[in-house]
Amino acid sequence: MEILRTVEQLRSAVARAKAEGLSIGLVPTMGALHKGHLSLVEKARDENDVVVVSVFVNPTQFNNPDDLRTYPRTEEADCALLRAAGVDYAFIPSVEEIYPEPDTRVFDLGPVAEVMEGAMRPGHFNGVAQIVSKLFAWAEPTRAYFGRKDIQQIAVIRRMAELEGFKGTIVPCPILREDDGLAMSSRNTRLTPEQRAIAPAIHHALTAAVEACASGGSVQQVHDATVEAVNAVPGLEVEYFAIVHPETMQPVQAWDEAPEGAIGCITVYCGDVRLIDNISFPALS
Repeated sequence: MEILRTVEQLRSAVARAKAEGLSIGLVPTMGALHKGHLSLVEKARDENDVVVVSVFVNPTQFNNPDDLRTYPRTEEADCALLRAAGVDYAFIPSVEEIYPEPDTRVFDLGPVAEVMEGAMRPGHFNGVAQIVSKLFAWAEPTRAYFGRKDIQQIAVIRRMAELEGFKGTIVPCPILREDDGLAMSSRNTRLTPEQRAIAPAIHHALTAAVEACASGGSVQQVHDATVEAVNAVPGLEVEYFAIVHPETMQPVQAWDEAPEGAIGCITVYCGDVRLIDNISFPALS
């Protein structure tokens, strides 16, 4: 595996691969890698000739300076995992390399970016669009891989790709979970042992929500019961739970507004650690 530190190095590596007619799989990450990330790498490895993984904690998508400061950074361990996974290139630039001058672009991301994370974290998705658009331009991936844990982010990136004319394929990948159901996340490393013990209640509540839907519960009933179940666990506090259309990310009031199956998206504070998760509701038969 070759570590690339500059945009020029990345462009040169891509140009060599393209000249040989090779396909390129891109996995954008912010590091602190875990099995969830590695599942994206594995899929990229299976479907492409060359795999590029970016490791960059992008400051423009953080609206909370403390969150940026405390975000885990584990470059040495990340590189060891990527080597073992058969990655060809790890792109690990500095902030100055990515943003030699401020990125003032504002993307017209539309309604998909205005709800949930977009409402709670102003500017977050514009920052995501800034960095991913740069990576798409530099790496020119045939396919780019993103985890479904950040389901709204995928919708935003699809919108950005449409605006920018990106020709590659955006590949959503399944959420990977710990044995007790907790969605794998770099932020999990910040949980104390006590917090780690209660965090799986989030997924348990989402699973119960799907069961309640199947049993005939209305959208409002399922919503309220899910929020109540999570908030009943001392140490957990729901920031939002939204049952939304899988493409528009807009809230639905009835299940038939999303006949192919709604998505339940939740954000929960476990102490001061902000955890996100989602689950798919069944399609209408």
